[in-house]
Amino acid sequence: MTLEIVILAAGQGTRMQSSLPKVLHAVGGKPLLEHVIQTAQELNPSAVHVVIGYGGQQVQDALPQYDIHWVVQAQQLGTGHAVMQALPAIADDSVVLVLYGDVPLTRLSTLRQLVARAQEGPALLTATLRNPHGYGRILRDQTGALTGVVEEKDASAEQRQLQEINTGLLAAPARDLKAYLPRVDNQNQQGEYYLPDILRLAVANGKTVASCTAESELEILGVNDRVQLNQVEREYQRRQAEMLMRQGVGIADAARLDIRGSLTCGKDVFIDINAVFEGEVILGNGVSVGANCVLSDVNVADGSVIHAMSHVQGAVIGKDCSVGPYARLRPGTVLADGARIGNFVETKKANIGADSKVNHLSYIGDCDMGADVNIGAGTITCNYDGINKHKTEIGKGVFVGSNSTLVAPLRIEEQGFVAAGSTVTSTVGKDELAVSRARQRNIKGWNRPDKRGSRD
Repeated sequence: MTLEIVILAAGQGTRMQSSLPKVLHAVGGKPLLEHVIQTAQELNPSAVHVVIGYGGQQVQDALPQYDIHWVVQAQQLGTGHAVMQALPAIADDSVVLVLYGDVPLTRLSTLRQLVARAQEGPALLTATLRNPHGYGRILRDQTGALTGVVEEKDASAEQRQLQEINTGLLAAPARDLKAYLPRVDNQNQQGEYYLPDILRLAVANGKTVASCTAESELEILGVNDRVQLNQVEREYQRRQAEMLMRQGVGIADAARLDIRGSLTCGKDVFIDINAVFEGEVILGNGVSVGANCVLSDVNVADGSVIHAMSHVQGAVIGKDCSVGPYARLRPGTVLADGARIGNFVETKKANIGADSKVNHLSYIGDCDMGADVNIGAGTITCNYDGINKHKTEIGKGVFVGSNSTLVAPLRIEEQGFVAAGSTVTSTVGKDELAVSRARQRNIKGWNRPDKRGSRD
């Protein structure tokens, strides 16, 4: 039998206190729903159906990269009603797995087990909680066979003492869903059509309802408010950190690490506290990332060090480079092997040559720089004339003195030298010295201003 997956994502999530549809709130830098879709795809289904309602178009627009059959639930009348909207597009010979767009942490192994138990009839994922408040309870007969689910609002005092709960995650043959869902009524406190009511109908029809148990409460935790969103975020980050450490990555404090995308690490990588990784980040062997760094869509080659407080975005960093502390590398920055970017330096669309140094308080933008260049403190490339951006070309072995202003378009050829404090507006040839600054005057007998006679 083929597998088809239905993901319920129609709710508004009023307790989030947000205009954003609940399933678009982020965990690990991705919408809740995206996590569920990615897990679903790992099961290799023949189709994924996502049932949307509140903010449906916004949800679709946020996830255009996925091959999804979108299903609109115009009125939110319960989980059974939501699945009914998807049934017409589902093949009769499929097994259907029902997931929830706000439950992102369910393990793949758990879902595989659930699907395997649903080949002949419905199967339900349950969990046993110390505090089952708010959940539907699992009903079993004297032999332990599952006979149904009762929602807490509809449960008797005795039933509310039960600790085995319905997680909502269910798998069943499509034929069973199509046979039982039209018979589900809404005679309950909520006035909704509950998906788990098909279990009672299946038992009455002589079928055995299978079940399996979630490994932990966090695996089935749904997000209904900001507190639960934070709980899910921290569990997601804990899992990422644990996986990295098992691969040999050194992490100063797993509780102070945020991965908001994908992080791939080589051997002997070390990550200090409060590092944030966004987009796709690749760290080579022996890379060290200091405290409070933010790396977004960055590739760092072997042996390089990103010192504390640095912000690196859209950059490629070669081997044995040093960045920071307090550096900002903007998109388009490429550091060749051995390059050094120091404290309070900003780069943008800059190719920094092998073993070149920009060590302090400088801005290098729209620049091609050769090898073995030294840029003094306070140097800037003036790349913008108010309308267009212009490039600065700096040849191999150039030395630029401190507090220099390089006005693009500009070329400084190999072994050129710019004296400190110069404003350079024209080409500096090979082995030439450029000096462009006002002549110094010393005024003898100068008297400093006296504050005693001044007025506030």
